[in-house]
Amino acid sequence: MAQFGKASSKRGKPTYAYAIIGVSLVLFLFGIVGWFFLNLRKTGDYVKENIQVHAWLNPNSPKKKIDSLKNYISSIPYAKDVKYVTKEMAIEIWNKDNDTTWKKFLDENPLPESIDFYIKADHVQKDSLDLLSLDLLNRFPGLINEFQFPTDTITQVSKFVKTAAYIFLIAAIILTVLVVFSIDNTIRLAMYSNRFLIKTMQMVGATRWFIARPINKRAILNGLIASCIAIVALWFTVMLIESLTPSFKVLHDNTSMILLFLVIIVLGISITLISTHRSVIKYLRMKLDDLY
Repeated sequence: MAQFGKASSKRGKPTYAYAIIGVSLVLFLFGIVGWFFLNLRKTGDYVKENIQVHAWLNPNSPKKKIDSLKNYISSIPYAKDVKYVTKEMAIEIWNKDNDTTWKKFLDENPLPESIDFYIKADHVQKDSLDLLSLDLLNRFPGLINEFQFPTDTITQVSKFVKTAAYIFLIAAIILTVLVVFSIDNTIRLAMYSNRFLIKTMQMVGATRWFIARPINKRAILNGLIASCIAIVALWFTVMLIESLTPSFKVLHDNTSMILLFLVIIVLGISITLISTHRSVIKYLRMKLDDLY
C-alpha cells in the first residue's frame, strides 16, 4: 500500500498544483469584485459625510444663544466637525473660492453667520435632516434664519449608491455561484487522477473514513494555500491601484479588507473540502469497471 501511496503522490502532485492555481484565480476574481463592492459602499459614505449642513443665523444673534446651539449640535451623536462661522470667517471662505469684486459695490459684509457641520453617512437622508431642522428651529426660536442642506445632491447620491449596490450584489451572487461550480469542477478533475488509488484502498479493506481522512486533510491544506495565494495577489493589486489612483487611499479600510480575506479563506477551504469529499465518496460507490 505504501508503494501505491508513493505512485499516487507522484501522479497527484502536478494535478494538485494545477488545482491550487485554478482555485486561486477564481478566488482572486471573487476578491476583486468583493473589493469593488466594499469601495462602492465606502465611496457613498465618503460623499455623504462630505456634504456640509448650514444653520444660518439671524443677524445680531446673542453670542450665548449661538454657543448653546453649537453645543447642542455637537452633542448629537451623528453630527461631527461642528463649527461656528463668523461673518469675517464667512467672507474669507467666499474670497478664496469666488470673485472679490463685490467690495466695489458693497461697503458691508453681506454674508450671515452660521453653524456648519457634517452628518454621519447613516443619517444623511432627507427625512432625517428635515426632522433635525424642525428640532433645531423649535429648540432655538428666532436664532436660526434658515437650515440648509443640498437636498438634490443627497437624493442623487443615495439613489446612485442604492442602484449600484443592487447591481454589484447581483453580480456578487452570480460570481459566487460561478466560483462554487468552477472550484468544484477543478477539484473533481484533480481527484480523477486518484480514482484508482481510492478504489484500490477500498478493495484491500480500508474503511471509508481511513481513505477519506488524508485526502480531506490535503484538501483543507490545498484550499488554504489557494486562498493565501489569492489574498496576496489581491493585496498587491489593491496596493497597485491605490498607488496609481491616490483617491482610492481615502477609501482604504483595513477592517473591511480583513473581513474580505476571511471570506476568501472560508470559501476556498470549505468548497475545496466539500468537493473533494464528494469526489471520494463518488469513486468509492462506483464499480471498478466504471472507473475506466
